Amino acid sequence: MAPPSMLTGTSDVLVRTTAVLFTVGGVAAALLAADVVLVDGPRGAPLLVLALVAALTGPALLLVGHRIRPRGIALTVLAAAAVLGVGTTLAPTLTLALASASVSTLVGIESALFLRRRDAWLVVALAGVCQVVPLLAVHDVPPLVCAAYAVLWGGVAGVVGVLARHAATSGVDALTGLTDRRGWDAALGHAIDRRERRGQPLSLALIDIDHFKRINDAQGHAAGDELLRATAAAWCGIDVPGMVLGRRGGDEFAVLLPGSTGPEALAIAERLCASAPTPASCGVAEHVEGETGAEVLRRTDTALYAAKAAGRGRTVLSERRRLSLADDLARSLAAGDLRVALQPIVELSSRRVVGVEALARWDHPRRGPVPPTEFVTAAEDGGLIDELGAQVLALACADAHTLQTAWARPVQMGINVSGRELVGQGYAARVLGALESARWPATQFVLEVTESVVEASGPAALRALRALRDGGVRIAIDDFGTGFSSLSRLDELPADFLKLDRQFVSSLTTSARRSVMVRALLGMCVELDMLVIAEGVETPEQARLLEELGCPAAQGYWFARPQPVAELAALPWCVVGGAAGGVGRVTPGG
Repeated sequence: MAPPSMLTGTSDVLVRTTAVLFTVGGVAAALLAADVVLVDGPRGAPLLVLALVAALTGPALLLVGHRIRPRGIALTVLAAAAVLGVGTTLAPTLTLALASASVSTLVGIESALFLRRRDAWLVVALAGVCQVVPLLAVHDVPPLVCAAYAVLWGGVAGVVGVLARHAATSGVDALTGLTDRRGWDAALGHAIDRRERRGQPLSLALIDIDHFKRINDAQGHAAGDELLRATAAAWCGIDVPGMVLGRRGGDEFAVLLPGSTGPEALAIAERLCASAPTPASCGVAEHVEGETGAEVLRRTDTALYAAKAAGRGRTVLSERRRLSLADDLARSLAAGDLRVALQPIVELSSRRVVGVEALARWDHPRRGPVPPTEFVTAAEDGGLIDELGAQVLALACADAHTLQTAWARPVQMGINVSGRELVGQGYAARVLGALESARWPATQFVLEVTESVVEASGPAALRALRALRDGGVRIAIDDFGTGFSSLSRLDELPADFLKLDRQFVSSLTTSARRSVMVRALLGMCVELDMLVIAEGVETPEQARLLEELGCPAAQGYWFARPQPVAELAALPWCVVGGAAGGVGRVTPGG
């Protein structure tokens, strides 16, 4: 059987309970022994010493008890039974002997709390023998009185055992036997309190089984349940002091690692993932002083999401330095310092700008421009992603209105969405509401999402995308052609546009096979009623070849870099000039 701390997360409660019992019992025995010392002199001294040792054991357990193994707990209980037996034997008076025997009830309570039922009754029986023998042989206590004590010990131990089992199972996941969500969250709160008092490191990990939904769909829920049980059983065989394993729901497991730094927790998490019967992804975070449980969980969840987005089957450690960046970002969001840059999307056949992509930009007051990949991750870690996304959307809508007025014709406007924002509660409703408030038509708004984001975010992302599409928003699959790109996903994702990744485009002019692939993809997208937009077009040769292959639209530095709305609004609608086959850059000329 695995240690209680690994299965139920209740070891801290039990350690504190034992500490209180030792302290109470020791103080009570010390008071009785002190009375004997005052009346009869040194005859009560041995028992007084034993009582004081028991009383001091309580505080000692509070300090180191979370590191004690179940075997150590059992030995402690047995030692307490033996000490009380010696105390009863050495008691100079019958009153003191009976008091010592009464305190032995605590041994029964401790046994019922900590040990398996059979082991607990063995300890209770042993403790009873340690008391009954000296009561009969040394103090001539009548057998019926000794029997009454034995009934008292057994009855109290039995009742406490029932209560302990009920309390333990109330915080246990019925399927896996691990701590359930509520119990694990409570253990996290206690661990944070202890960390702040003692200054010891604390880390946690969140682990998801890769493609668990596919297993459920293909093999049935019974197979999925069996996989969850097998995973829990495998992890319970890994002995890490103080570790609390829990299942938070579905295929998400949680691991609490008191005393472990981030890198140490990363190594433990990798051991857990390696021992799982199927590939798993994991996010790890070390608690930072002042963080709440919800904040460190959010960082851990972001690290888990990063592990999935990076290809699954890996473990990612949250970087603590992002917390200060998140604080700076929060101040910039409050001050309205965020801005967007707009990059035109050009229709290759007509050389006209048919839309723009709004890209978030942030200039840090000390560091200068911060890459979007960095500050978006900081926003996810700091719980700012919804606010960041809302500000970007509001700015993009305002700039799109400016462009539409300057150019006197409709403009498509698109923005990117982070995976954590996409699966947030009520995301689709918030976006549709923001578009309505900004008076920007949903049919002229394009939400760009990478296939890896949808893959990492699961069914929640698909539900949000379908809700947005039902509301008139158009969906673009961004960065297609790298990473997780899969033709089968084109049929599953509710998309209107497919944006061909710049890495795919860059090799077009040097790879005949790549050109054949693009031509085939373009033909397939026509049949799927999806418009292809090539990203990262940087040379006239790339632009000309894409047009020859039949690609309808493109964007990239060859046409225009991302720029403020004031600069873009001053440019004409058409792309003019240029050196290669009439394809040229966006210029201010007419």
